[in-house]
Amino acid sequence: MSIHEMRKCYSMSGLAKCDVDSDPMVQFQCWFEEAQQPDLPDWMEINAMTLATADAEGKVTSRVVLLKGIKEGRLCFYTNYESEKGQQMAENPQVSLCFLWGHLQRQVRIEGTVMKSDRSKSIEYFQSRPRESQLGAHVSRQSSVIDSSRALQEQFSALELKYDQQEIPCPDHWGGYEVQPTRFEFWQGRPGRLHDRICYRQAGEQWQLSRLSP
Repeated sequence: MSIHEMRKCYSMSGLAKCDVDSDPMVQFQCWFEEAQQPDLPDWMEINAMTLATADAEGKVTSRVVLLKGIKEGRLCFYTNYESEKGQQMAENPQVSLCFLWGHLQRQVRIEGTVMKSDRSKSIEYFQSRPRESQLGAHVSRQSSVIDSSRALQEQFSALELKYDQQEIPCPDHWGGYEVQPTRFEFWQGRPGRLHDRICYRQAGEQWQLSRLSP
């Protein structure tokens, strides 16, 4: 099948303004729970989200990261502060997130402002990670040029030996970020590409709901 022939018909359900909660975070958590169906394949990660960032000059990059918590209305994830995305978020705190749950023919887009998590939260989460992931956070200088994967593995093995039977400390260059949303869009695929799009925009302490054209 050629690329231009690839298409699907979206007809599972619809979405009306009267169907959604007045609080977009409550609505998000409802959809997130519905996305966690018991018969999903092992490779599917419901908490995977595309994070788009831009530097001070407007250069945009995107990548998939994992949502690791929702606290006080903020969406949390963890990464290397010195990575390309970390540098861009330091220059420009405006980011966007996108969740795609194809098995439900749904998509959620979130825009907001990002900030670093409290150091105590980063340390607490780091200590809950598998040891291999902890060691990997020490070894990786994310986004930098390296000579070979073998060199990475040698550093990993050396650290594994160094911290044998010891607690691995959270590296200074690694930690959490929290996105404070200012806009949500809930997208439900519909036949004929007449998709349902319900948008929440922050207006002071309130959220304004509107339906968008597909």
